Amino acid sequence: MRGNLNDLRGRAWVFGNNIDTDLLAPGHAMRKPLEELAQHCLEAIDPQFARSVRKGDFIVAGEGFGIGSSREQAAQALAYLGVGAVLATAPARIFYRNAINLGLPVARFPDAHLVRAGDSLAVDLVHGRVYNLTQDTEHDCEPVPEFLRDVLRAGGLIPHLHARFHRQQP
Repeated sequence: MRGNLNDLRGRAWVFGNNIDTDLLAPGHAMRKPLEELAQHCLEAIDPQFARSVRKGDFIVAGEGFGIGSSREQAAQALAYLGVGAVLATAPARIFYRNAINLGLPVARFPDAHLVRAGDSLAVDLVHGRVYNLTQDTEHDCEPVPEFLRDVLRAGGLIPHLHARFHRQQP
């Protein structure tokens, strides 16, 4: 997990509807190590994205973000690049769970269309608030449920389960 879930801060990278997993993790790079695969993330839409995204920046998108195949490399690439969270009008169900399982926060954000590329955002995923510091506006997003926040705080599902099961052993 990259930061406190009730105070995430970064720039907005804005994308439209139906950003599929092939755009996030292109087929031609799937056999490469993660550090190389990530350099091709979203290159078909924004060739500078992988080189320019900074740790903590947000993906803000419309409906169907992460549609397509169930490849978890799509979420892995974003996490590897340091994306702080994905805020989408309607993230794809499998992508949503893959991202959470890998420690990458995702939230439904109905007002995604009001954010402009480069806007500075502060996000509270505990209470479901997005503050657009550039536009001086405040919006609702879906809060991340507590049981998923526990997974995110642990860094993903595997570290969460590892910690949980080791705490229960005598």
